[in-house]
Amino acid sequence: MSGLSYWERTYGDHFFDILIVGAGIVGLNAALSCRERYPEARIGVLDKGMLSVGASTKNAGFACFGSPSELLDDLKNHTEAEVTALIAKRYQGIQALRAKLRDEQIDFQLNGSYEVFQSNQKSEFKAYASQLDYLNRLLYSVFEQDVFELKPLHFGMQSVLGEGIFHRLEGQLNPVKMMLGLKQLAQAQKIEIVSNYEVQAFELQGEQVEVKGPKMLNCSQLLIATNGFSSSLLAERSVDILPARAQVLVTKPIKGLSLKGTFHLDKGYYYFRNIDNRILLGGGRNCDFEAETTDRLELNSKIQNRLDELLTELFGLSEEDVEYRWAGIMGTGRQKTPIVASLNKNIHYGIRLGGMGVALGTELGVDLAQCVNL
Repeated sequence: MSGLSYWERTYGDHFFDILIVGAGIVGLNAALSCRERYPEARIGVLDKGMLSVGASTKNAGFACFGSPSELLDDLKNHTEAEVTALIAKRYQGIQALRAKLRDEQIDFQLNGSYEVFQSNQKSEFKAYASQLDYLNRLLYSVFEQDVFELKPLHFGMQSVLGEGIFHRLEGQLNPVKMMLGLKQLAQAQKIEIVSNYEVQAFELQGEQVEVKGPKMLNCSQLLIATNGFSSSLLAERSVDILPARAQVLVTKPIKGLSLKGTFHLDKGYYYFRNIDNRILLGGGRNCDFEAETTDRLELNSKIQNRLDELLTELFGLSEEDVEYRWAGIMGTGRQKTPIVASLNKNIHYGIRLGGMGVALGTELGVDLAQCVNL
């Protein structure tokens, strides 16, 4: 017994019909989908920061589905059907996001993407290039066209091969504008967003879930949408989810920067793009997997130094040209497919976006909302 009176328990502002932990792309889409299903329900979204402290506002803004080297690597551990289904989910997710928020609202640009190879990777380039017909056939049912082709690179990069592998349907966006757009939609639907609320624990008490944090809250249905941060919340439930930290840097403005599109390097472990005539460069988790399996939002000097080296190798710039550095937290596991599951009839979770939250988050939120039964 919590000591609450009948009046407090029944009518107090601590009670929600549906509470969602995590105000990122999955959590807000789950809230919007719940509102469609339950127009009169009291719905709240909890986040431990002011606007999504995970990967939703700290990612690179890639609307991507997977580079050729990454897809071929995935095929070593997944069947063709599994990989095709996953790419279809990513592609459909981007279309769903664009249907919900206008392209101009989120700065969405369909500029395509390039997988690039450094000068010492000629054999790797030839091996992947020889598989493009196979990948186009494999994914034709998803895109209804051949999306991969070889294309010359004319972007002033150094120490890279003259050709890259182009994907015509990948794009880019502004992740903060995306999240502000989703937040506005949620508020317009009278969904309550509670900032600076870090959930410490939760427990099913009869027909209600008790949520412990800065103040006690109760709900009929609890949805967990904290992705990489879920490993601590679900630590005792044997869920296949691990945090995966990603490091990013952004340079000072560069006059005449000609980069257009998004760029992948080394099986997607490195990536870069032009943002406001600055170079955004991120990745390098493969340099220090053990240290980056964490949900601490800290810089890793070993990886940041490698990003500095790559900035010099590709663009002739140095660490003095860097203006911003940060880290974000992704959620990964043994498999790349997202998880939607229930702990019981009151508590559900939708997590493990594998670094593809922009592409997968919208539909995962919808799927998570389908678990709710008021």
